[in-house]
Amino acid sequence: MNQNIPLAEKLRPKTLDDVLGQEHLTGEKGTIRKMLQNNSLNSLIFWGPPGTGKTTLAEIISEQSGRKFYKLSAVSSGVKDVRDVIEDAKKQNLFSGKSPILFIDEIHRFNKSQQDSLLHAVEKGWIVLIGATTENPSFEVVSALLSRSQVYVLKALSYEKLEELIDIALERFNRDENTAFKILEKEAMIQYSGGDARKLINSVELVLNQYKGSSKTDIANDDVMEVLQETMALYDKNGEQHYDIISAFIKSMRGSDPNGAVYWLARMLAGGEDIKFIARRMLILASEDIGLANPNALVIANNCFQAVNVIGNPEARIILSETAVYLAVSPKSNSTYVAINEAMALVKKTGNLPVPLHLRNAPTKLMKDLDYGKEYKYAHSYEGNFVDQDFLPEEIRDVKLYEPGNNATEKKIYEELKKKWNDRY
Repeated sequence: MNQNIPLAEKLRPKTLDDVLGQEHLTGEKGTIRKMLQNNSLNSLIFWGPPGTGKTTLAEIISEQSGRKFYKLSAVSSGVKDVRDVIEDAKKQNLFSGKSPILFIDEIHRFNKSQQDSLLHAVEKGWIVLIGATTENPSFEVVSALLSRSQVYVLKALSYEKLEELIDIALERFNRDENTAFKILEKEAMIQYSGGDARKLINSVELVLNQYKGSSKTDIANDDVMEVLQETMALYDKNGEQHYDIISAFIKSMRGSDPNGAVYWLARMLAGGEDIKFIARRMLILASEDIGLANPNALVIANNCFQAVNVIGNPEARIILSETAVYLAVSPKSNSTYVAINEAMALVKKTGNLPVPLHLRNAPTKLMKDLDYGKEYKYAHSYEGNFVDQDFLPEEIRDVKLYEPGNNATEKKIYEELKKKWNDRY
């Protein structure tokens, strides 16, 4: 056995039964299991956090369906690489009768022209495309390719599954290395992994290798942190703390700290983070955390998103920095965020309440005869372009979902609402 093979690679599942934490896809009633049983393989996109098994599932599908497996990384591959694989796949198809699988890791990093280069091959059935992404495919995959693929969501591993994975990794390490380690506490390893299975296994291997040859066999949290603290910077540089750092970035802007915002932005840029991902998260923050306190924030953030797509690195850092600082120093309000959440909860609670007759559309004579739209008052026909009338179903007519925030802009909004809807505000 090759002792140089990383523990994570030794433990890579070979069958669907070995895969942890994705039972909705791999279990007895899982869609991927049924797909393989029925031999009905279509192009797929796996969307989920790092270390949840996207590459592993693609390899298992290839093995169990008896198809040749091609693998490209969107970080290092271009249109020429895609075309070369497609040409080879067409030849393979002639001999085996089965379309080979082309697996593209981090497909969200392919630009539009690179993704378009896949379309014809997918349509003709020369390849079965399996893409893997940590980003929402709705934003990052072109609509034509998305419509020809089935998106499957991979879930982050539960705490219990991560504990189970540590036990599996420990047992294999002890067997291969003829050691007798015990991991007494698992919290530090699990917290450090961020839910990434591969990173968790690497952590087990790293820690146990550090103590191999010593008299220590019982590993506690302090022992884990002593080893992992020394290697923290290495993982940061490679972008392994993706979710922790983006969280710190968002919270710095929400907390009105431009220094924290720019620092965490720099950490992400130094780690090679996708600039579109950063810009998109600022778009969300502009609406969720600033909202009507400064409506221009959404405009600025949207312009930033468009600009970094045109400019690219390294100059995109300047645009991102300007936007991050602007959002950090903007007044804050989450009133519209709260309003839509409460509205969604109300809809879930009250169900499909009927639309009041005066608000219904009446395109046919029958609908007019049934008084659809009859009592509707056209706002522009009244002074100030406003008339008091109900716009909610009768059952919830007095509910108030939007509560203006405590900031200059929304104080003016409140005064206007008070004038118009005195009994409701």
